[in-house]
Amino acid sequence: MAEKAQLSPYRANKSSKLHRLLGGALLLSAVSIGTLVLSPRLDGSSTRVPLHAAETLQKCRQLDMTPGPPPEFWSRTESDRFVEGTRPVYIKNATIWTGGVDGLEVIKRDLLLARGLIQQVGSISASALEQYSDLVEYDAEGAWVSPGIFDLHSHMGVSSLPVLDGASDTDSLKGDMQPWLRSLDGLNTHDDGYKPVVAGGVTTGVILPGSANGIGGQAFVIKYRPTAEKSPSSMLLEPPHSIINGSNVDPSLPPRWRQMKHACGENPSSVYDQTRMDTIWHFRQSYNQARQIKEKQDAIPEDLQWEALVDVLRGRVKIHNHCYEAVDLDGIVRLTNEFKFSIAAFHHAHETYLVPDLLKKAYGTLPLPSVARYKREAYRGSEFAPKILAENGIKVVMKSDHPLTNSRYLLHEAQQAHYYGLPDNLALASVTSTPATVAGLDHRVGFIRTGYDADVVIWDSHPLALGATPKQPAVFQKVPETPDFEKEAKDAVKYDGLPPLTAQKTSDVVVFTNVSNVFVKQDNAVVNTLSEAAGGVVVVKGGNIVCSGSCPNAFSSSYAAAEFIDLEGGSISSSLGLEHIMGEPSTNDGSVPDALSGSVPAILGPDAIIHAVDGLQFESRDMLIAYRAGVTTGVTAPSGSSFISGYSTAFSTGSSHKLAKGAIVQSVGALHVAVTMNSGVSVSTQIAALRALLLKSHAFDQVRQGSMPLVINVDSADIMATLIQLKSEVEVSTGETLKFTFVGGSESHLLASEISGAGIGVILIPSRPFPITWEGRRFMPGPPLSHDTIIGYLLAHNITVGIGIQNQSYARNTRFDVGWAALSAFSGLSKTDALALATTNLEQLLGISSRAGSLLDFEAKVVGVISPRKGVVDLF
Repeated sequence: MAEKAQLSPYRANKSSKLHRLLGGALLLSAVSIGTLVLSPRLDGSSTRVPLHAAETLQKCRQLDMTPGPPPEFWSRTESDRFVEGTRPVYIKNATIWTGGVDGLEVIKRDLLLARGLIQQVGSISASALEQYSDLVEYDAEGAWVSPGIFDLHSHMGVSSLPVLDGASDTDSLKGDMQPWLRSLDGLNTHDDGYKPVVAGGVTTGVILPGSANGIGGQAFVIKYRPTAEKSPSSMLLEPPHSIINGSNVDPSLPPRWRQMKHACGENPSSVYDQTRMDTIWHFRQSYNQARQIKEKQDAIPEDLQWEALVDVLRGRVKIHNHCYEAVDLDGIVRLTNEFKFSIAAFHHAHETYLVPDLLKKAYGTLPLPSVARYKREAYRGSEFAPKILAENGIKVVMKSDHPLTNSRYLLHEAQQAHYYGLPDNLALASVTSTPATVAGLDHRVGFIRTGYDADVVIWDSHPLALGATPKQPAVFQKVPETPDFEKEAKDAVKYDGLPPLTAQKTSDVVVFTNVSNVFVKQDNAVVNTLSEAAGGVVVVKGGNIVCSGSCPNAFSSSYAAAEFIDLEGGSISSSLGLEHIMGEPSTNDGSVPDALSGSVPAILGPDAIIHAVDGLQFESRDMLIAYRAGVTTGVTAPSGSSFISGYSTAFSTGSSHKLAKGAIVQSVGALHVAVTMNSGVSVSTQIAALRALLLKSHAFDQVRQGSMPLVINVDSADIMATLIQLKSEVEVSTGETLKFTFVGGSESHLLASEISGAGIGVILIPSRPFPITWEGRRFMPGPPLSHDTIIGYLLAHNITVGIGIQNQSYARNTRFDVGWAALSAFSGLSKTDALALATTNLEQLLGISSRAGSLLDFEAKVVGVISPRKGVVDLF
């Protein structure tokens, strides 16, 4: 009852409210300005009214106006981002995905772009084209054209690349609730990420503050294309009027949408040493403060600190809420109901698919990533979440969280969502029209419509096909077919986000029919042992292929008890381990102490090397998911960022524990070290230490003798050059040929000839480099920014190349990375050469003797794993 009594004055009728507004304005003017004017009345007398009374009343009326474009917006003839001198473009014979009709509208016609706007879509007359004397004509030849990609969750410019302390403006640590902060004020126009991200078809992004705080501050929408002014403000897309015009805002204009970042759960709790209860209480305190100011604004007080949060209560702000678990989602939903504001989008949102009915109470839209299990609150994340949410009537957005996930490949997140069951129209909408709508900008971006901004992308294949890239001639025009994951999606909900991942059954004898390829390892290479005319039958017994081809005996009584599986034209391949939850130390093996910092325990002795095999943990969810995706062998070195990591080990991702049959593929593989500028000691000191170890240390005897690879984490070409010299120096001294492997390798293309001449191999991590660090800033971006990919370029220089992963959650996507490499390399890679990148080449570079293989596109699904080590076939 007390709350109702407090709120009742705010619910007064309109006439009394206007009276108080005017009275408050009179009082404010008299006190703060001290100047009044006389206004004549009908009876001849005059009334004292405040100066600028009309503007004040207009400002009062504006308090209840809904954000949106002004009426004249729809008659504009030029974009506010148009650059004079840009020629009009006529794109003909295009397959245009417009974003209309829930993403189902596809027009096979033409596009006319001029003065920064889409002038016409569809059949365009010759007379319309004749208006432009300098028209650029482009024949799309049936290629798919989409709206520019819209990233609803990015830290571009505030978490700048390469990562440097002087350009890290993502989070303020000055308080848990800070709605007055603005990402604009930290937006760096020199971020090296802009150019490659645009090359991925991403044209627009919401630049959010980080998630260290409950309220991190205000976000801003920008277009990534550089401007002539080269300022952060000139990159903005429809910011609040006051950002550009200061206090000289036309009060008759409707306001523009604000954007704001909220966060709950583990991040604010860990930063401020508090609990979830504290975070929600701080939210309630802040919103109560905003509510009180809002109620007082009948008198138009200006409160610079709290105005943005007051605007939330007026329905003028798009709230982007970082939130993972059901407990946090529920807390925010209750907060919205208590203070009567809505959430534009829950970001990350890993458990939302488990509580869809709860979400509908908050009227939210859900941006989702494909990465899960990197911390406890993400542990129940599912690749089937987009499909499940869409089936519950909730719109889905895929986002990058750039630079944590490289937003150049944001489209790949939509591709994966489609692969795991999200309909193609919703998948493409999840990175175009849906995020534009969520941000309140669907009147100008996110769709291909007449009068919209001319942000369009021509793709070299269907946008949902693996490896789709913005460039020219189309090579793959149909929507990719995807497997049926209906059962897996239902299991994700049935088991509350933790469905069983082990094999459903194991069989000693299995007969596969309708097989198109059999990829196996022969003489350190991957070969296809099944010809097109061979019959398409493969018999596996005891985990070994005993027959491939026609195999007539497979259908005899001898195999009556065998398991028969029709692969429907699929392929057969024969082929993470130190942590369960990355952000939870109690679930991990831990970090290796750094020998150069003096932190190695004395009890280990002077030549002790850590063995990764001693810390292996089996049946982590990431490991089992990787196994189900065809990644049967994992290789890992001891964790940490120390100078000497230790000995790597190879293991079976499908084993239950270390003592199980075939669990350990090879106890010791290679010796791993790291040489980097991001260390507590100088690079020259690290090189001196490595020289001494190579020449004198007993722990390096096998490396010195050339019987064990030395795997060196290095990205900088300058450091690689020094390591090439060091290798030669030690070889001259010892008379032995050393085996060096560079891991990371972002700048390896700059020394391709020298690396090849030195007989050094390269494992690229990530397989598509990006300038995350200063040491990797001179990366090869790949098409359309460079002629070739770094994989294709290194292979062309006869370098043995492998690919690895940055995060264990990405292990399941290894086969997609392999397929992407095959599709993107300028010279083209055969399937066997592509498979070698993640199998035989890795074995050679890491000193492993094993069997491996994979599948290469979005149209296949792993149904089982042939395991010679276990002696069975695991079926899923």
